[in-house]
Amino acid sequence: MADLLRIANEFDINGTAISAESYGFGHINDTYIVVTDTGVRYILQRVNNNVFKNVEQLMGNIESVTSFLRKGINCSCECLTLVLRKNGKSFLKEDDKYYRVYNFIEDAVTYQTVSEPVHFYYSGVAFGRFQRQLAEFPAEALFEVIPNFHNTKSRYADFEKAVEQDVCNRAASVKAEIEFAKARKSDASVLVDMLEKGELPLRVTHNDTKLNNVMLDIKTGTPKCVIDLDTVMPGLLLYDFGDSMRFGTNPAAEDEKDISKVYCDLNLFEQYSRGFLEECGDMLTENEIKMLPFSAKIMTYECGIRFLTDHLNGDTYFKIHRGNHNLDRCRTQFKLVADMEQKMDKMNDIIKNIINK
Repeated sequence: MADLLRIANEFDINGTAISAESYGFGHINDTYIVVTDTGVRYILQRVNNNVFKNVEQLMGNIESVTSFLRKGINCSCECLTLVLRKNGKSFLKEDDKYYRVYNFIEDAVTYQTVSEPVHFYYSGVAFGRFQRQLAEFPAEALFEVIPNFHNTKSRYADFEKAVEQDVCNRAASVKAEIEFAKARKSDASVLVDMLEKGELPLRVTHNDTKLNNVMLDIKTGTPKCVIDLDTVMPGLLLYDFGDSMRFGTNPAAEDEKDISKVYCDLNLFEQYSRGFLEECGDMLTENEIKMLPFSAKIMTYECGIRFLTDHLNGDTYFKIHRGNHNLDRCRTQFKLVADMEQKMDKMNDIIKNIINK
C-alpha cells in the first residue's frame, strides 16, 4: 500500500493519502479507492498498458472529452474529473506503468446486471445524454485506441481466418456455429459500408455501454455520470446503442449453458430505447434511427463471432474459467441474434412509436 499512497500523493489531491484499497469489479485496470487525511476520497487506477498500447494518447482522449463535457454540462449530471499532477500532467508513468487519479463520485451506485427495468431506462438516458453533449465534438480528432474495435467486417475476416487455419482442430466440432456465422456474412459489412459511403455520421462513441458504466444517484436512481472512458474514440452511435442492447436485454448470463434461457426482452428494449431517444432522438439522422434495431443484432453477432474466433484459436484473448467457455459465450450470443431476428419487426415498431410520440 505504501507505493500506492506515494503515487497518489504525486497528484494534486486535497490532503495527504492515508489509505488505499482495491475497489470495484473492473477486469482491465487495477482500481483503488484512496482516502486522504482530510476525509476526501479519490479513485486511483493503474492503466493496463498490455490492453491499451498507447496510454498517453488514450489519456489525451479522456482529457479532451471530459474538458468538452464540463463546458456544457448541466446541473443534473456530472462527468469524470481527472485530478492532475502538480506538474500539470494527467498521469504518472513509473517503471513502464501508468497511473491516474479521478475525483470520487459520491452518493452514487452502479449495477452489474439489469434487475430493475428503470435502471436500464436510466442507462439509456445517460448514454443518450452522452451522445447529445458530445454531438459538436470533432470525433475525428480522437485517437483510435483499439483500431477496428467494432469493425464487424474486419471481425468477420478474423473469424474466416480462424476457421481456415483451425490451429486447435476444433472446427469440426463447431460446424453448426460456423454455418450460423457464415449465413450472416453480408450483415457484417452493412454499417461499415454505410459509414464509408457517408450514409452514417462519424461520432464520439463510448464503446463499452454496459449498465455498470453508468453511476446512478443513490436516492433518485437518475444517472449521475458515465464512467470508464478508456475506449472513447471515433465510431458510430449505433455501436453504443447496439452493444447496450446486447448486454442489457438478455436476462441470462453471457456464458449461460442452457440457451433456452436466452432471449431479447422487448420490454427492456423499449425501456432503454425510450431513455436514449428522449435524450438524443432529435439529433439523429434518418439512417441512424432506421438502423437502431439492426445495430442490436449486429453488435450481438459481432460479439458472438469474436467468442467463436477465440475458441477456434485456442482461447488466447478472452479469459476462460472452464472448458469450452468461449463456445458457451458464442452460443448465447447466436441464440440472442436468432431471437432478435424473429423480433425485428416488433423492435422496429417500438422505435417508430417512440420517435412519433
